[in-house]
Amino acid sequence: MMFNNSVVLIRGAGDLASGVAWRLQRCGFPVVMTELPAPLVVRRTVAFAEAVYSGETFVQGTQACRAEDAGEARQLAAHGIIPVLVDPAADCRAELQPAVLVDAIMAKRNTGTTIDDAPLVVALGPGFTAGLDCHAVVETNRGHDLGRVLWQGPPEPDTRLPGEVGGYRGARVLRAPANGHVHGHVAIGSVVEEGQIIAHVDGIPISAPFGGVLRGLVHPDAPVQIGTKIGDLDARAKPRYCFTVSEKALAVAGGVLEAILSRAADGW
Repeated sequence: MMFNNSVVLIRGAGDLASGVAWRLQRCGFPVVMTELPAPLVVRRTVAFAEAVYSGETFVQGTQACRAEDAGEARQLAAHGIIPVLVDPAADCRAELQPAVLVDAIMAKRNTGTTIDDAPLVVALGPGFTAGLDCHAVVETNRGHDLGRVLWQGPPEPDTRLPGEVGGYRGARVLRAPANGHVHGHVAIGSVVEEGQIIAHVDGIPISAPFGGVLRGLVHPDAPVQIGTKIGDLDARAKPRYCFTVSEKALAVAGGVLEAILSRAADGW
């Protein structure tokens, strides 16, 4: 492979970050991901962050394993496995010397990435300015510009509203009614009816606001605070969508791939 020595380090391993990792790995790039000790990932069935909890996970046939250090991560990546390091600050970059760093944390703000972190630094969504704290930004807001690569300036601002899925915006997002842990009663991918109890947090029930499919639910080991997004319903009611990379993640991943290949064509 022409890119088999060009390590791509991705900060974050949620569903958008995992869509990027899945596409880049399939294109021949060795990928390393970093995460928090207890990631609050909702769409766990399509997120490599799940490896933090289980040690190993698969997304559409691509394997990810938790790695304990940069050396192990390099070995796993060389064998076509995506390593996930618990390394919130991405300190592993000093040893890995990635050709590309992708900030896919989706915090809506820059949590420490700089344009000097790698020869090419790509950021996803709001909170970044191309040409200032990264080389390129990929648009993550749904709409005409989704997946578009910007080499100068910021992307669209954070709307603070969930994207529309199946005709629903805010109603599809389940939030913690209290501090504690999420105790789920329904498996991700299951069909639920309006009013059905999906989970409890600190003894308080969470019921489905409408019928559909449970698209995601945070891991029971992750502590949550009141108001935290903990689940997602999909009125389209297609269980397959819960286990495959989303159209949004694929569009964003295409933008990252474009940014990498266009810079590679210029000799990095």
